[in-house]
Amino acid sequence: MNFTVGFKPLLGDAHSMDNLEKQLICPICLEMFSKPVVILPCQHNLCRKCANDVFQASNPLWQSRGSTTVSSGGRFRCPSCRHEVVLDRHGVYGLQRNLLVENIIDIYKQESSRPLHTKAEQHLMCEEHEDEKINIYCLSCEVPTCSLCKVFGAHKDCEVAPLPTIYKRQKSELSDGIAMLVAGNDRVQAVITQMEEVCQTIEDNSRRQKQLLNQRFEALCAVLEERKGELLQALARVQEEKLQRVRGLIRQYGDHLEASSKLVESAIQSMEEPQMALYLQQAKELINKVGTMSKVELAGRPEPGYESMEQFRVSVEHVAEMLRTIDFQPGASGEEEDEEVALDGEEGSAGPEEERPDGPE
Repeated sequence: MNFTVGFKPLLGDAHSMDNLEKQLICPICLEMFSKPVVILPCQHNLCRKCANDVFQASNPLWQSRGSTTVSSGGRFRCPSCRHEVVLDRHGVYGLQRNLLVENIIDIYKQESSRPLHTKAEQHLMCEEHEDEKINIYCLSCEVPTCSLCKVFGAHKDCEVAPLPTIYKRQKSELSDGIAMLVAGNDRVQAVITQMEEVCQTIEDNSRRQKQLLNQRFEALCAVLEERKGELLQALARVQEEKLQRVRGLIRQYGDHLEASSKLVESAIQSMEEPQMALYLQQAKELINKVGTMSKVELAGRPEPGYESMEQFRVSVEHVAEMLRTIDFQPGASGEEEDEEVALDGEEGSAGPEEERPDGPE
């Protein structure tokens, strides 16, 4: 069904109030801010309830405000600019309230309640019945229509519902989907950060093992030089394999995050459409896309201890005729520490052993 747009006269004050209302919309619930309103470090505002919902979704293990256990705080990302917000043990209750915005909301509600400041209206008109407004929604055909179309027209045998009811329902569905995507994006970003730390730890551990290998081979005769190169190549090969795998996962998570963020932006722009009928023409597709995106399962993370390079320890306490059979000895960490002490004694070095960098928890 095609529609034509009919406009009622616009009042200057009503237009200003519409512009003001757009500035008072929470990016999470897509409704007017509900007090208390909190201001983030990036200067964006959220309803405290909405901020708490996003924070709880990004920090599922964080203790609630009424808990007797002292929490160490947490973090989440601003849904408007993706700036990371770090909170103390008070959570979102430690954020400063924006009293100015709250006062503006009170004034806006007072002004909106006055008869002289009614909002400008515009309605889609039915093309088949030019004097009829689009005021119902055909559930069978999933399109907006007018009352005469239901009584005499193409939708007389269809099931219909009031247009505002379907508008509110689909707007609520899209809003819930957006909130889920925002919370999911924070979790994806946290996973990416953890895997970047895994990469750093792999590089640190690999660097340390290379240093240990160099120290031990330097204490041996020239026959060890060839074997030392072989072992270093093996270590570097495993390091590269691990780094390639983790970086591939980072790229996959990053691509998902970028696609999800673009979908969130597109959905938020759609939510700003003031015309219910125009909004409903594209809302179903967006809701399906948001639902599909929120159900996407990403590849798993590296297993615990994946960043460890401890399997590349070697023992240098062998007789000369066995030097060419030296190989890595995984799981011999205790013996290796004794061998390091013995080697240091032979070299006359009394310095403490270098501390080993630990991987992320």
